Amino acid sequence: MTQELEADPVLGRLADAVLIPPFPGGREPEWIRAALAAGLAGVTLFGPNVEDEQQLAALTARLRAAAAEPVIAIDEEGGDVTRISHQAGSDYPGNAALGAIDDVELTRSVYAALGAELAALGINLNLAPAVDVNTAADNPVIGTRAFGADPGLVARHAAAAVTGLQSAGVAACAKHFPGHGSTTQDSHLVLATIDAPLSVLRARDLPPFEAAIAAGVRAIMPSHLRVPELTGDLPASLSRRALTDFLRGELGFTGVIVSDGLEMRAVSEHYGIPEAAVQAVIAGTDLLCLGREQDQHSFLAVKSALMAAVRAGRLPGERLEDAAARVAELRAWTAAAQITAPDPAIDTATGAADSQIGLVAARRAVSVSGPLPVPVRPLVVQFVPPSNLAVGAVPWGLRRYVPADSYREIDTSEPANRMAEVVAQVLRDAAGRTLIIVVRDAHRYPTAAAAVDRMLAARPDGVLLELGLPVWRPAAGTYLATYGAARSSSRAAAELLRLTRP
Repeated sequence: MTQELEADPVLGRLADAVLIPPFPGGREPEWIRAALAAGLAGVTLFGPNVEDEQQLAALTARLRAAAAEPVIAIDEEGGDVTRISHQAGSDYPGNAALGAIDDVELTRSVYAALGAELAALGINLNLAPAVDVNTAADNPVIGTRAFGADPGLVARHAAAAVTGLQSAGVAACAKHFPGHGSTTQDSHLVLATIDAPLSVLRARDLPPFEAAIAAGVRAIMPSHLRVPELTGDLPASLSRRALTDFLRGELGFTGVIVSDGLEMRAVSEHYGIPEAAVQAVIAGTDLLCLGREQDQHSFLAVKSALMAAVRAGRLPGERLEDAAARVAELRAWTAAAQITAPDPAIDTATGAADSQIGLVAARRAVSVSGPLPVPVRPLVVQFVPPSNLAVGAVPWGLRRYVPADSYREIDTSEPANRMAEVVAQVLRDAAGRTLIIVVRDAHRYPTAAAAVDRMLAARPDGVLLELGLPVWRPAAGTYLATYGAARSSSRAAAELLRLTRP
């Protein structure tokens, strides 16, 4: 493979110009530095690349020293999906919380603060915001990542998020075109299908993308999902009709089309990563992402496949040149935008320091029903669902706000007979104490929801805290919903419950 790549350096440089591969660990390997110097577009960073702010800033500085304004991308949505704060949880509430508040200026301010933080860390492309309209309550992959279920609400907040991020000199990427909010399957695992006519998509799913385009969004990410009327048997990410004819032709988007992770099983299981990359570029994609577990071998395999497709006439050289030109334009924009970005020290809309705007928003998002108790030796019982592939393993909840002996953790996958024993033990432990039950998208876990019902039947004075979407809402003495499990959201709930760190 190495001889093949070296045999045509001009074509190899074109292929490099549309790739942003990952790498493991907190320090870039030599092959990344060499590839950047040879024309690689940039890199994608993930949680394992981030140890702390000082390390991350030093890492991105070295990457920038290897090439002129490389793309340094990260998937930093705030809320439940965070990479820069994966060790502790995000300081910014997620989109569902911002949508619940429905203050577009606050959304702009939160995203401006997030953008300023990313820019200070040397990151210039944020693979956010998610602008899906979450109309499926049981959606396993979007949920709190969406601003809501109303197209108009999502559209106005999509525009505000794009404006906020890009005011800080960080390119925004609206995702997941043409909308992943009505699915009940996860495209990390399967090829999901939206079996709805295009007229429904126009009314329900597309308004946020149109709003993002009108706001000047620099990038859009297609989804690995199938929409038969638009994409036929292909996922949108590999469909020329979806990307070139519809997104560019009809919707008028002129920025960079960025692939979702090509290792996701929706495409890799059917085509393999290299072939999926080729088909994505043929369809109209300009910049190719590989998932965090991919390595130099994957990068070289994709590069080789792109070159072979050009030689075979499958991928027109002009299409690769066009993609490279769009990426170069994005790099030029980020270089200029970060020079002209305003001082982010004080938020002009709220007067609050930007470092606190996330907590300001999280506090405003919390909804409360019933009286807030004065806690008496509170016992926190937290139901823990399986981790989401998009979210990853990020700390969440109230564990940090109570002593270790006042915290119980229950796996939502416990069988019903075992769950009954767990409930009985919790009720014994909670005797004479304030019982605080913490759930996250409880509507998606019937066995856990039934266990909560039993606890509240025995303890009608119990407090139920929902750190996901408040779809399921049983009778409880006090009910709180934060619309997300960010660190700031958990803190806002802990303040209302008068919990303090032990």
